[in-house]
Amino acid sequence: MVSAEMILPNPNGLHLRPAGRFCTEALKYTSSITIQCGENRVNGKSVLGVLAIGLRYKSHFQIICEGEDEEEALAALKELVEQGLGEPLLDSVKGR
Repeated sequence: MVSAEMILPNPNGLHLRPAGRFCTEALKYTSSITIQCGENRVNGKSVLGVLAIGLRYKSHFQIICEGEDEEEALAALKELVEQGLGEPLLDSVKGR
C-alpha cells in the first residue's frame, strides 16, 4: 500500500468534469484506489463516490493505492491532481 497527502488545487472544487478525469485515470490500474478526507473514504474509481466526498478548493485529502501497480497508479494520480485535473488553476496555486 502506498499513499500521498494532497491539497486540491482546483478553485471550483472537485465537480463532475475533474472527478471524471480522476476516475478515468484510476480505472487504468488494477490496484484498488481510495480517496480519504477525514474519516470519509470512497472508491477512487467511482465518479459518484469521488463527488460524494465533497472536496473543495484547498481541501486536504489522501490518495491510497493498493495492488500490483500501486506505485505507477499513485504517481499518475498525484500528477493529475497537481496539474488541476484538466481545469485552470489560479496563478498563486501554481506557485507563481
